[in-house]
Amino acid sequence: MKLTFEEIRENKEVQTYLQMGNDALGVIGFTEHGFAHAGICAATAAQILEQMGYDEHTITLARIAGYLHDIGNCVNRASHAQTGAIMAFQILNRLEMDPADIAQVICAIGNHDEGTGTAVTPVSAALILADKSDVRRSRVRAVRTVATDIHDRVNYAVYTSGLSISPDRKTITLSLKIDTGISAVMDYFEIFLTRMLMCRKAAEFLRLQFQLQINDTQLL
Repeated sequence: MKLTFEEIRENKEVQTYLQMGNDALGVIGFTEHGFAHAGICAATAAQILEQMGYDEHTITLARIAGYLHDIGNCVNRASHAQTGAIMAFQILNRLEMDPADIAQVICAIGNHDEGTGTAVTPVSAALILADKSDVRRSRVRAVRTVATDIHDRVNYAVYTSGLSISPDRKTITLSLKIDTGISAVMDYFEIFLTRMLMCRKAAEFLRLQFQLQINDTQLL
């Protein structure tokens, strides 16, 4: 059975688990991981594969994986990628998605975290790039934490961000504009270097070169 992205997005279980996971992370001081992040990751993952010329079905699987990838946070942040993959399997299996499609989605979800995962399929590579490039001021839950929490400070300092693909040059570029009065560029590297290296490997899987530009200066 071919499920649509809209069916997944409107599913009661999915909505409940995403909300609970985002609420739980809020209690322990993490940035936003709710419906906004899920929607952005879904759209970006799909856009990457679309621009790379993948078929519509694969693009839909990337969109679904992008939306579901953080549902494991409702259990615990630790091992949330693997927990989320198992939860996604149970949901998609009940909805009678084709096993081959389930395998693509849960593989991507289980490989999206930089601590344990890596790009092993086009869908997983697109999800990694979409997830790690979602850096924005609106992910910060409370301005009062900006001075004391480096993750909040770096996200709050980013006032514009964009991920663009140049098929001709075989590059994918994350461009950020950072207010250096709020956070130094080195702060970004201190907390995100591992993620950027993961993005480089994901880009290479798609036969692209990953580039990072901060304030119009190419740093990777």
